[in-house]
Amino acid sequence: MSVLIGLVRHGSHDDLGTWLSGRTRDIALNPAGRDETAALARRLAGRGVTAIATSPRRRTVETAAILGQGLGLAPVPAEALDEIDFGAWSGARFADLDADPAWQHWNAARGTAPTPGGETMAAAVARAVAHLDGLAAQGGGPVLCVSHCDVIRGVLAHALGLPLDNILRFEIAPASISWVMAHGQGSFHVLTLNGNDQRTDDERSADCTGS
Repeated sequence: MSVLIGLVRHGSHDDLGTWLSGRTRDIALNPAGRDETAALARRLAGRGVTAIATSPRRRTVETAAILGQGLGLAPVPAEALDEIDFGAWSGARFADLDADPAWQHWNAARGTAPTPGGETMAAAVARAVAHLDGLAAQGGGPVLCVSHCDVIRGVLAHALGLPLDNILRFEIAPASISWVMAHGQGSFHVLTLNGNDQRTDDERSADCTGS
């Protein structure tokens, strides 16, 4: 079986570009983040979304709640969609991390570089992909998965067959949605990235099958 999945990054918050929020700074959405998420909910109305799963961080839970309110759905927490465990880096200022050779190595070699006491990029991607595989096994209508920038980047890199070292070559903006068709066993088709197109679900599915 297959299922259409919308990978949604949480909305904007005041840490963006300044702090590595990680799992330490459990920050809320700011007004811009709430507004952009509400706009996404309006765009998704009538698209047949049947379920919303969310990372347990406050910023993702709030994003999922706004989407759920707009779509008439109760979000369900999913630990597999959680932010990367950055270990000792979590909650640090980017300005401080930029001088750390280990941080520089992490950003140059995401496929192999470790985090200080946290998890690897590959481990984070593996748990997220396993969750999407589980959704594919269930089948059904479109599902939204609310997660974090690098987790979504990693899943998309996996789906596209790209090395994890290259995930910083594309952006995943706050409150953006990337649509994938999940077929199970780690098999995906990427339909849209970092946005929200206006086609119907059937049209996206046709793209996936080549019909």
